[in-house]
Amino acid sequence: MTPDAAGASGAFVLHGARIVTNGHPPVAEAMAVRGGRIVAVGSGATCTAAAGTGATAVDLGGRTVLPGLIDAHLHWPNLALMRRRLGLDATQSLPEVLAAVADAAARGSREGWVIGRGWDHSRWGRWPDRRDLDAVCADRPAMLTRKDGHAAWLNGPALDAAGITALTPDPEGGAIVRDADGEPTGILLERAIDLARRVVPEPSPAERRAAIVAAWRDAWRVGLTGVHEMGFRGVDFYDDLVALRHAGRLGLRVVWYGLTDAFDTMLARGWRSGAGDAWLRIGGLKLFLDGTLGSQTADMLAPYAGQPSNRGLATMAFEDFCDWVDRAAAAGLATAVHAIGDAANRKALDGFERVRRLRPAARGLRQRIEHCQIVDPVDHGRFAHLGVVASMQPVHATADMSVADAYWGDRAAHAYAWRSLAAAGAHLAFGSDAPIETLSPIAGLHAAVTRQDPAGRPAGGWRAGQAVSLAAALTGYTLGAAWAGGAEHEVGSLAPGKCADLVVLDRDPFGVPAAELGTLRVLATMIDGEWVWQADEIDLPGPDRRPRLA
Repeated sequence: MTPDAAGASGAFVLHGARIVTNGHPPVAEAMAVRGGRIVAVGSGATCTAAAGTGATAVDLGGRTVLPGLIDAHLHWPNLALMRRRLGLDATQSLPEVLAAVADAAARGSREGWVIGRGWDHSRWGRWPDRRDLDAVCADRPAMLTRKDGHAAWLNGPALDAAGITALTPDPEGGAIVRDADGEPTGILLERAIDLARRVVPEPSPAERRAAIVAAWRDAWRVGLTGVHEMGFRGVDFYDDLVALRHAGRLGLRVVWYGLTDAFDTMLARGWRSGAGDAWLRIGGLKLFLDGTLGSQTADMLAPYAGQPSNRGLATMAFEDFCDWVDRAAAAGLATAVHAIGDAANRKALDGFERVRRLRPAARGLRQRIEHCQIVDPVDHGRFAHLGVVASMQPVHATADMSVADAYWGDRAAHAYAWRSLAAAGAHLAFGSDAPIETLSPIAGLHAAVTRQDPAGRPAGGWRAGQAVSLAAALTGYTLGAAWAGGAEHEVGSLAPGKCADLVVLDRDPFGVPAAELGTLRVLATMIDGEWVWQADEIDLPGPDRRPRLA
């Protein structure tokens, strides 16, 4: 198809559909689009008149349309590059992981390293060590990152390449796990992983950009039209996005957050939160206050169950956190902070409160806490009071529920508390944390509404009192995410003047049992008034730029 298929006016009218707008009217029968923007939503007659002479009529055959879905927290370069590395997410046992590593080592890998991600030791009951890897891969370095990205497992050659020995001190905010003799076991936690990352071969910009473009289709296929990128080294990914946009190959709307190693460049370039446009904008600075549940490094107010000496790991001192938030606010940059444990969440709220009090300009920034996996109930109301976004990933709850029960015990009753936070007035934004969990927002909707895994376990939902309504969950993936990124005037709902970003589903999510939400299928995805993806069984006329982006 070519743009001419939309008619000489470049306008079209979608009709014959149930259009869920997230606005007013909440449901419409038609929508008119011209030049990539919505010009009318309502009745067929109203939209036909608004579209003007020569507009193409597109009959959706009774299907349902939603606003384009937005993932408020993922790691796109990591997701894209994982296609070229050893994926271990499907493994269920240590022997499975080792067999995959042995196969990768036999086939060879980039510059001699075996690089992988996705193992989960909680599935087999113990932490692995370097000897496990050495048994199947002793002749080349191997580094495998845990599924949450907060622990790495190295073999002997990789430890040697990184110069990690019994004499290597733990870096601030990280830990080198050691055996009874003080020797490194091969497990690096949190910021200790950087000791190994610095010696791992990196792809070239051309390789990285090719991987990024190849992954666009993965997002379109699940209905994503926008994402919030939560940190890659320096400003490399942002510069990738600029280069791809100039080449006409930017396939998603992106709100970009930079890590601390990007901060000086951000200041030098004069970036502020909200700078950019509807396609690419600056979100702010990304910080880390603790680790994760699975790695038992989430910073907790009380010890982990059965581990009286372990309260997790603070990856940044509180005063340092406040200093970063203040410096960012002084430059007009919001902060998104990773905080999973209840102690880390309290520190994040305390820090935002301090900076807000001392620097009034910070009050207008969209400050965010990423994950909020367990928050002490006394802190729920502080999110709304301080205007802090609760950026959460529903699929984490259903993926981690058994681990949460095991490690947090009775306190897991306060974990993934979407309903309580919303009831306390918190602004929720939903995402996936891909590649840690599935990219699919449909899976996220199912998890948010049912608190069940894809197989429907457990019956009735895990701690189901924290489930949210479908309307609230959809808002988390649309207007909630748009607001968190400062883009609510451009995307997040289907309203006149906004970008024509939408998703066509095979069924109405509001008309199926909650248990079936995960089986909904995306049939087509539109961004900026152009169909970027269609399933095989549907053929919608209109502008289509797939050849340019593929």
